[in-house]
Amino acid sequence: MACASCSTKDGSPKGCKNNGTCGTDSCNKLTVFDWLANMSLPNGEKPFDWVEVRYKNGRKHYYKNTENLTLSIGDIVATQAQAGHDIGMVTLTGELVRVQMKRKNIAPEGEEILKIYRKATQKDIDIWQKSRDKEEPMKVKARQFAIDLKLQMKISDIEFQGDGSKATFYYTAEERVDFRELIKVFAREFRTRIEMRQVGFRQEASRLGGIGSCGRELCCSTWLTDFRSVSTSAARYQQLSLNPQKLAGQCGKLKCCLNYELDTYLDALKEFPKTEIKLKTDKGIAVCQKTDIFKGHMWYAYEGEWMNWHKITVQQANEIIEINSQNKTVTSLEEYALDLAEDTKVEFENVVGQDSLTRFDSPKRNKKRKNNRRKGNQNKKNTQNNQTTQSGSNTKNETSKTNQNKRRRNNKRKPQNKNAKNNQK
Repeated sequence: MACASCSTKDGSPKGCKNNGTCGTDSCNKLTVFDWLANMSLPNGEKPFDWVEVRYKNGRKHYYKNTENLTLSIGDIVATQAQAGHDIGMVTLTGELVRVQMKRKNIAPEGEEILKIYRKATQKDIDIWQKSRDKEEPMKVKARQFAIDLKLQMKISDIEFQGDGSKATFYYTAEERVDFRELIKVFAREFRTRIEMRQVGFRQEASRLGGIGSCGRELCCSTWLTDFRSVSTSAARYQQLSLNPQKLAGQCGKLKCCLNYELDTYLDALKEFPKTEIKLKTDKGIAVCQKTDIFKGHMWYAYEGEWMNWHKITVQQANEIIEINSQNKTVTSLEEYALDLAEDTKVEFENVVGQDSLTRFDSPKRNKKRKNNRRKGNQNKKNTQNNQTTQSGSNTKNETSKTNQNKRRRNNKRKPQNKNAKNNQK
């Protein structure tokens, strides 16, 4: 994944895999594009002295640049922590930081102001990298310790502080867990300060990331920050089957994308009558069986004739309901029914399913027969040609033989004539 601001140098893109800098501080989780980076401030205006810093798996905090350091997107800095310092990457500077802080209700002049100490040195980066390399084997051991203590919890991620003095364990649990004994085991085995932090199932999915059923990266790990509640009514309004395996995401909860198109469905359903309302006709009472929201069609069936459905439009259904409200009935739905055989223009044709997957399994008998027939016909033609050539050669041989016999006869006659002349003399 790349953006338009990425450029290449020596065959490798600058904005990817931390090979350089770009407009989005490389392609990572919850990236922000600094569209004000190339704009200069008016005369007399000072730049906003707060900076957005990103840590592992999309965790972000805002720090004040008290030392007036010249920072740009992609710089690695040492930041203030509760004890010691942490190492992170600058993701945003300037006026957009003010906008982000306002959106997250963070006051620039609050009591708890965190500071940026300095730009990270090579020694700071080496210590940070060594502590990051310990996280994965520690996670495997920590999960085994939790299983041995029979705790109903799942340790999803471990994050070391930049100086390696503290490790934060992120876990999920459905109920309250007493992990006091677990912390003692961690402190004895890992020999560092331990902090346990419980996160929700959606927060876990956003931290770890993944691929959704749509084939794209999870929304919560790329751009979605506010997790709104999703109910099964959203699936009902969109006429989706209430299958938990299809409606649930990677976190095990209902997919957040069910809320994306809910407003459009609700606006379209305002014109539809309630499906509980029955239509009264002279032929009988009709009950709603199916609705098509985008085409604006409804299917009704008479009581006792459930197999025969009649398709009408939403306007026609509302018209019949108004007539019924006046204590009147309609003759039948057949008068309003639409023609099912409609002329449809094929704008796009899918040719994927035209060929069967087992078309190569059946033996090709017909083709062999055709080939044999072709070979037989060719052999017949060849034999006929050979016969014609042989007959032609035979006729040539016969003519040559007759000519030779004539010559011999003539040669025999010539000396007889000479002898006769000599005798006369």
